[in-house]
Formats: sequence, C-alpha cells, structure tokens
Amino acid sequence: MMLSPEQQDSDLPWGQTDTLSGQCGSVPPEPIDGKVKVHSKVEKRRRRRATARYRSAHATRERIRVVAFNLAFAKLRKLLPTLPPDKKLSKIEILRLAICYMSYLNHVLDI
Repeated sequence: MMLSPEQQDSDLPWGQTDTLSGQCGSVPPEPIDGKVKVHSKVEKRRRRRATARYRSAHATRERIRVVAFNLAFAKLRKLLPTLPPDKKLSKIEILRLAICYMSYLNHVLDI
C-alpha cells in the first residue's frame, strides 16, 4: 500500500505503516541467524506433524483403519466358496476370487 503525499500513517487501517507486501496486517518474516525465515503452510504442517502427540494420534487412527479393513476382508472371505472352506487366502486372492464369483453369478442370471 503506497501512501500519497496527503495521506498520513493514521489514515491506514489499524494504524499500520506502509509495507512492500501491500497486505494490511501481514506479519513480517522473522530473522533467524541473520536470515529471513518465511513460515509457509507446508512448513507449519510439517512442524505440527513432528510432535509426539500428533504421531501417536495418527498411529491410533491408522490401527483403527487397518482393523476395519481386515474385518471387511474377513466378511468378504466368508461369502466366497472355496475348497477347503477354511483355506487361508491373501487379500489379492480374496479380491480375484470375488471378481470371478460375481462374474459366475452374472452368467448364471443371464442363462
């Protein structure tokens, strides 16, 4: 925001002085070790994620998600016919078998 010769500093909103950024209320960068440090949103997010509390909460959410994911695969596995019925299948095998079984059911319905 540039000041005209008639404008006084008190005419600016919130009594701020002229800045090069042109934004009212902008916070100037903090000098650290003689260098200017700009705090971006990415940097703030990275700093917040580095806290032990955040990591612990994230790990808890991830465990809950994995448990729900595994339960969904277990339910799907129970619906699929296999020989022997209690055969242990990997997740990709469960998905492939489900695709084949749905294809078979569609074929049966079409006949």
